[in-house]
Amino acid sequence: MDAFYASVELLRYTELRGCPLVIGGGRRHQPQVRPDGSLRFARLGDYAGRGVITTATYEARAFGVGSGMGLMRAAALCPHAVLLPTDFDEYRRYSRLFKAAVATIAPVIEDRGIDEIYVDLTGMVGVDADGGRAIALRIKQAVREATGLTCSIGLTPNKLLSKLASELDKPDGLTILGAADIPARIWPLPASRINGIGPKASARLAALGIRTIGELAAADRLELIARFGPSYGVWLHEAAHGRDQRPVVTASAPKSISRETTFERDLHPLRDRAQLSEIFTRLCERVAQDLERKGYVGRTIGIKLRFEDFSTVTRDRTLPAHTADAREIRRAATECLKRVALTRRLRLLGVRVGSLERRERACATPSGGRAAAPAQVREPGSTDPLPLFDQPRQ
Repeated sequence: MDAFYASVELLRYTELRGCPLVIGGGRRHQPQVRPDGSLRFARLGDYAGRGVITTATYEARAFGVGSGMGLMRAAALCPHAVLLPTDFDEYRRYSRLFKAAVATIAPVIEDRGIDEIYVDLTGMVGVDADGGRAIALRIKQAVREATGLTCSIGLTPNKLLSKLASELDKPDGLTILGAADIPARIWPLPASRINGIGPKASARLAALGIRTIGELAAADRLELIARFGPSYGVWLHEAAHGRDQRPVVTASAPKSISRETTFERDLHPLRDRAQLSEIFTRLCERVAQDLERKGYVGRTIGIKLRFEDFSTVTRDRTLPAHTADAREIRRAATECLKRVALTRRLRLLGVRVGSLERRERACATPSGGRAAAPAQVREPGSTDPLPLFDQPRQ
């Protein structure tokens, strides 16, 4: 999907079409209604904090603004851009709509997240006549009719090339690419564009004088193996030549479900105890709701803490039975917190539930076992019986 979150917001705020728009603000960046009924939108130049951009429209990207960039840095590049908060409930709703639309035409789908899928067209009627172009155009039309949004499709022999090709002609693109097109269309791209070559690997490749995919393809295979190991080295060589044997996987179970939040200012475990407790409880509730919605329960409860110096600590605990209950998740997560020396300010807090099992399978427990509890959340206005830090630390 093209600039997915921002595009969903533009359906709601049509007056912002054509304007630089950034998604990633907090609740305080909700549009405000003026006395005349018009809306006043927050501007990126007025932002103060440590948030990051979730996505941006192509008009904002023209100023060098992009996903994952700090909002303060983005404000220096494009201060006049409109800033909106994220609305994941709405994004998930549109995600379900676009995937359902695709499934009516090409049902062999691998779900890769909220805004991206792989589709296997092998064996579909008509695909051999034009290489799948007509089917791809039908998919694009179906998505637009179901959502009002555009998508970009890369039509290639494998998943690796399709991922690359889908990004070549955004927005609303359709890129058909075969093996013969790789030297002209793929090799000039930075090596980092290959999904699986991260910043560290890019830096190591750059130290070898390898910056583009073409330079990686020209590199000696044995040298790559010697530098990066037998597995990754071989993969680098194969990927640079556009080779990928991975099938489209239509069903896969998640390993864990988590929620985390980065604070706009560092929070002190003692002085900001009430605020941290509320955030902590809300994270547990949201994880419980995610489990309930997806039909899973879990046994391993974990926490993630990132301190003011950017050091990160994780702890986890395994329960005797699976659960999706927010109170049980919070109780176990609190036990994990007690195993961490809380002497420094925090910049991030997260809660994770792992060792997942489908609810119906976990509920069919053998005699003596305990069935998974349903998710529970606090009633509005209820008090929280579990303080975040039972023993304040100086």
